[in-house]
Amino acid sequence: MSNIKSNFLAAVLLLLPVFVWADNYPVNKNIDIKHYSFEISLSDTADVIYGNAQITVLFKKAGMQHFRLDLINATAERQGKGMVIDAIKVANMPVTYTHQNDEVILSLPTPSAENTEIIFTISYHGIPFDGLVIGPTKFGVRSFFSENWPNKTRQWLPTLDHPSDKATSEFIVKAPSHYKVISNGLLLEESDLGNNTRLTHWKQSVPVSCWLFVLGVADFAVKYVDQFNGKSIQSWVYPQNREAGFYDFDEPTKKVLEFFSSYIGPFAYEKLANIQSVNSGGGMETSSAIFYSEKLINGKRDERTRDVVIHEIAHQWFGNAVTETTWDDAWLSEGFATFFTLLFIENEYGKEAYTNGISKAKKSVFDMAVKMPDFSIVSPRSAEKEPVTSGITYQKGAWVLHMLRNLVGDANFQKGIRSYYAKFYNANATTDDFRIAMEKASGKDLKIFFKQWLYQPINPIINCTWQYDAANKKITIQLEQTQQGDIVFNLPVEIGFYKLGSATPTILKMNLTKKQQVQTFTVSGAPDKLELDPNNILLSTNTISKK
Repeated sequence: MSNIKSNFLAAVLLLLPVFVWADNYPVNKNIDIKHYSFEISLSDTADVIYGNAQITVLFKKAGMQHFRLDLINATAERQGKGMVIDAIKVANMPVTYTHQNDEVILSLPTPSAENTEIIFTISYHGIPFDGLVIGPTKFGVRSFFSENWPNKTRQWLPTLDHPSDKATSEFIVKAPSHYKVISNGLLLEESDLGNNTRLTHWKQSVPVSCWLFVLGVADFAVKYVDQFNGKSIQSWVYPQNREAGFYDFDEPTKKVLEFFSSYIGPFAYEKLANIQSVNSGGGMETSSAIFYSEKLINGKRDERTRDVVIHEIAHQWFGNAVTETTWDDAWLSEGFATFFTLLFIENEYGKEAYTNGISKAKKSVFDMAVKMPDFSIVSPRSAEKEPVTSGITYQKGAWVLHMLRNLVGDANFQKGIRSYYAKFYNANATTDDFRIAMEKASGKDLKIFFKQWLYQPINPIINCTWQYDAANKKITIQLEQTQQGDIVFNLPVEIGFYKLGSATPTILKMNLTKKQQVQTFTVSGAPDKLELDPNNILLSTNTISKK
């Protein structure tokens, strides 16, 4: 880079209106990207992609002269992979810019007027280092699949690569004509251009964070399974897996859409496609077009595949339609999707199936807590520096919602969920936003509940001892919190009191607010046994013994 460009960049950085959020991404509140249009050209003869991005930017403030985007540079450390910008224009007029350290700093032709939109056109090319995976499927057939989460969109698309910015989008893809192309939203065009090239145009008119943009280019068998509220349900699988893949994806997709729409609120997107891909995980909840690992397809509709499908569809509501504002609150996506998977299972397959699932989640939390004793669900995290989730985010996040539902009651819980979803539909939310919605729905002050379960890593350990006074038919129960440190939980504790020959306990309730607490209850007779937390509604390690 020349000295002139270096000096320009230094000056620009001083002028940029940057607001640092908790996760350290440089969010600029003075701009809002409204729409991305990506023209992408792909080839079978090379891995180079050619891109032409039209980005519609709303400038909220007058006098702005610069703004930034994310786009990975081609560097020697990346073996020459990355993106190279060929030109940036506004209305065919060249724009001054720098592309350095994986950032693009653009100059406006003239200082912005308040609340004006400008369309920038960025032409670029390169071999993606990450983000767009170009290579063989498990059958050895060439394919192109995006893997943008959490901040890999910048690897191949110029964007504001952060969940706080949501925009509509379209992909106009030129690729060899033997491929089929899947992306977000509705299919607008498929045209053969000659010379073995086909143009495919998808457009999504619902705003999402850019890590939810999706592109899959491969040999696909496609089934139009059904419709839900006039929206197409589709399955896209490798031709070699046609029968097995269609069978696996046919169920329970429509039932899941129906349940979540009824329980939470409307499904936001124009279609729902389940797609076999080279995705390295179980699934990726990209909006309206969900990627699943090619290894999941086996034609058995096994529980693993079923649960991944439910989880990724749950994300269409939480994570996609309502998106965490920063990565600090990633549990609003992953914890919610994990819990709502169990909620659908409860509704469709019964209470026992839900109980088994929530019990497995509890064991996972305790096992992971040993390995990650300092991991709290909500904490300052940056996708630029570290993983933004762990298994605790998923499983303990689900348990927080499980406990919250028991604390406020089923009706208030659903009321709060529906209110939260409606208020932040196709927008961004924080943990405090969710807490306030649940407080309004339940009439309870939930600050302590949220603080103790989400903002600290420790889980309670409760030791219960009891003794029975036969003469007075009284039982005295002592509860003690024995977790390390000075942290004291505020816990509604249930003790199951079983009389001899009774399979159903009488529930004795204590509100444990101290390290040690004693309470005496009058009972109808001698206890056969006592059980701490018989309904499994507390994320605690429990021991119980008779004095």
